[in-house]
Amino acid sequence: MTNASRELYLPDFDVLINKSPIPLDAELQLIRITVDEDVNIPSMFTLEFAGLDERPLPDIPIIDKPNLFEIGGEITVKLGYHHGKIEEVIVGEIIALEPEFHFQLPPSLRVRGYDRRHRLQRGSKTRTFLNKKDSDIARKIAQEAKLTPEVVDSKISHEYVLQANQTDWEFLQARACQIQYEVVVEDKKLFFRPVSNDKPEIMTLTFMDDLLEFYPFVSAMGQVDEITVQGWDPLQKKQKIVGRGNKEVSKMGGKKTGAAQSQAAFSKATGVWTSHPVRTEQEAEQLAKANFNAGILSFITGEGLCHGRTDLKAGKVIKIDGERIGKQYRGQYYVTKVNHRLNIRTSRYGQGGYYTHFTFQRNAF
Repeated sequence: MTNASRELYLPDFDVLINKSPIPLDAELQLIRITVDEDVNIPSMFTLEFAGLDERPLPDIPIIDKPNLFEIGGEITVKLGYHHGKIEEVIVGEIIALEPEFHFQLPPSLRVRGYDRRHRLQRGSKTRTFLNKKDSDIARKIAQEAKLTPEVVDSKISHEYVLQANQTDWEFLQARACQIQYEVVVEDKKLFFRPVSNDKPEIMTLTFMDDLLEFYPFVSAMGQVDEITVQGWDPLQKKQKIVGRGNKEVSKMGGKKTGAAQSQAAFSKATGVWTSHPVRTEQEAEQLAKANFNAGILSFITGEGLCHGRTDLKAGKVIKIDGERIGKQYRGQYYVTKVNHRLNIRTSRYGQGGYYTHFTFQRNAF
């Protein structure tokens, strides 16, 4: 859809509370919807309500409606356009209520919540996992949080893993980062999966088709052409364990990775990681490969803005294209964050409209 044709479509939305439509009088006071989707932290929604200036206050202000917004209540947010598809962008649970009172203005209310990853942040634990893969650990933690696990086999079994006074989120996210995995929740499913920058793009954005702004930033700082993980065999203490990572999972349509370009411009550089104990060569290889790919994926970072797109997802690859984009900056980008912002009516609260902001990474051009 082109920018011109997009302007002919009015943004639309649907909000469900515990799977039931929001009451009409509450919907009339809803002025803004924000959804922040992130692969590294729990995704968040914010619903902003304000009394209508054009009519008297409701008999019962929205902040006093019994049982309408309760802590722990389920919120489903759907966004889209009239004459088009309204699609679900988040299912989460209410965590916070923020009412505001002013002597010249009607009462207002912000309702905030997170996807169910927030459940993993409740309380800290100290425990051990014996002879388990990280994917086994993720499955167990998901089940404890009453989430359905959807895990990709991490293959390497660990003799001993300690969760040391950490929340389940801190612990599982740390395990995921070490092996270049991500922890994502969609409704009641928890996904534990590899970072998917090697997958095909799910969509293409150009300045003729929704893209409004695009700001890539290229930096060779911290780029190394090899990661070495070193340790010692705990039984045969003189036996050194070494793993090396120097192969990208994908160049994302580029010709040279940030590591290769940095080596050509400056010199060969190797990163050495000794802070994490490793017990087998297979474990060392897994950590080295994961950390090498995490490092080169930071070669190009940046952000963009487009007309509202519900199909733009964090954790997916998109393609940026078009004549107005420099040739070396056209190509695939891995999306790390997505912010959907819908201003429902024009007023002192801002201009109406639906826009999607996103941040991205790329390892080569």
